[in-house]
Amino acid sequence: MRVLLFTGKGGVGKTTVAAATALRAAESGMRTLVCSTDPAHSLGDALDVELGDTVLPVTGRLDGQELDARDRLEEAWGSIRDYLVALFQWAGAESLDAEELAVIPGLDEVFALAELRTQAESGEYDLIVVDCAPTAETLRLLSLPDVLGWYMERIFPAQRAVTRAVRPLMSRMVKMPTPGEGVFENVRRFYDRLDGVRDLLTDGSVSSARLVVTPERMVVAEARRTFTYLSLFGYHVDAVIANRVLPDAVTDPWFKGWRDAQAEHLGTITTNFEPVPIVQAELAENELVGIQRLSAFGASLYGDDPPDRRMSTVEPMSLRQRDGIPVLSLNLPFTTKEEVDLGRSGDELYIGIASYRRAILLPDSLRRRPVRRAHIENARLDIEFGEV
Repeated sequence: MRVLLFTGKGGVGKTTVAAATALRAAESGMRTLVCSTDPAHSLGDALDVELGDTVLPVTGRLDGQELDARDRLEEAWGSIRDYLVALFQWAGAESLDAEELAVIPGLDEVFALAELRTQAESGEYDLIVVDCAPTAETLRLLSLPDVLGWYMERIFPAQRAVTRAVRPLMSRMVKMPTPGEGVFENVRRFYDRLDGVRDLLTDGSVSSARLVVTPERMVVAEARRTFTYLSLFGYHVDAVIANRVLPDAVTDPWFKGWRDAQAEHLGTITTNFEPVPIVQAELAENELVGIQRLSAFGASLYGDDPPDRRMSTVEPMSLRQRDGIPVLSLNLPFTTKEEVDLGRSGDELYIGIASYRRAILLPDSLRRRPVRRAHIENARLDIEFGEV
């Protein structure tokens, strides 16, 4: 079973490429699900079929789904929201304001991840193709398992124990509402839905991310940042799809400036993202909408290659020995030494790039060793550890 995540800057044709990939896989005999986690769904429009929150058939071996996580959010977040509403009202918020404050923006995205896990474990599909939201939302979505995992493993148990101890005292001294055990149980169930999602999506033999770009300066710049952040959180990028490339058949002189600019940016894409393969897709004559046109586009995109083939095996993180010295190595392309914020607290190593920060729990072999030095070489951050 394979999972392919397609993301890219808004407007680059990400949904078209994801839908065409899913169709190509289904036509080759694979049981395939294509689903959208983008709140502004356009997957059904691309396929020219009606899709919704439940899985619906598209063709013989292809199903489709546009995830709407609001109902799942209500089911899991209900009692937690009720407590937060009471807390905000105690603090002076009006009833309507408290209701709005009690729903964290982007929380429904968690349930998109949980749904992916459910479908992957169902055994019904050979391939799941995910049409992700534009890059900023996708990065937030894919960093959630790390963030929530850190909270649940380190803060949640202590918070629960302290609340249990002080709840009787608080109830006598102030009228501030304190969370009951039911709230904590719902938080635990809420997190359990994500359990295993990170392992699924960061296993390169199962899951790959594919970046869709167009040969434009701003698009390429954003794709570089996305590649770096995906690598930081352990996701395998196995291909870059360069979409809407002017075909050789277009020879009108009016397009010369456009063609020259595209050639320059394609060269940048190839140079920047190697050794990750670059798959080029020509600009289509007509709008790529509907099964027939997407099927032809998928055939031109992959040829005789299986769409689910793992195209690159570059590991985001590895542990190796160099002259007897243990080295933790992270693939962080397009990153300079000045951009990396590195810290350590006990058994955890903290790595920050721009606004993204990841906590890595060190393996037993490194926990007692001090960090000796860190440097970036050949697009990898190498962290060397000294003697115990």
